[in-house]
Amino acid sequence: MDAIDMEILSSLQKDGRATMTEVASHVGLSLSACHRRFRDLETEGVIRGFRADLDLDLLGLPFEALVFVTMKSGDQRSVADFEAGVTEISNIVQAQRLFGEPDYQLYVAAQSKQHFQELYDRELSSLPGVRRLTSTLIMKTVVTHHAPI
Repeated sequence: MDAIDMEILSSLQKDGRATMTEVASHVGLSLSACHRRFRDLETEGVIRGFRADLDLDLLGLPFEALVFVTMKSGDQRSVADFEAGVTEISNIVQAQRLFGEPDYQLYVAAQSKQHFQELYDRELSSLPGVRRLTSTLIMKTVVTHHAPI
C-alpha cells in the first residue's frame, strides 16, 4: 500500500458516498487507475464495506453507556457462549474483548435511563459467564471511530 492508496482510503473515510470520479480527482489519478486501486483494496480486505453512520439521538436512543464485563472464567466455552449472547442483544452497538481486566467493553445505546436499567437487569446481567458488570455513562463523543490515516 502506497501513499496514493492511503489518500484513496482517507478520502473514502471522510465521504463514503463520494463517486469514484471525485476520489480520482482528489488523489490525482485517472478514473480507471483509481477504480483499479479501489478494487485491489477491496480484494485485499482493507476496505471491508460501507455503512450508514446513524445518529442514535435521532433514532430515539440518546442514552449511551459503556459496560465493562468481568467474566467468571476465560475458558473457550465461556467466551464463546458470552460472545454469542452479546450478538443477540440489538442495543449493544459495539463489543470488544480486552486484554487484562475487565474482559469486555460493551457500548450500549438505550431509549432512556429506565430502558438502560431494564437492559442491564434483564439481558446484560444474565449473559452467560458474567461475574461482574460495571457501567459508566457517555457524556459526549469527541472523536468518532475512524482509522488513523
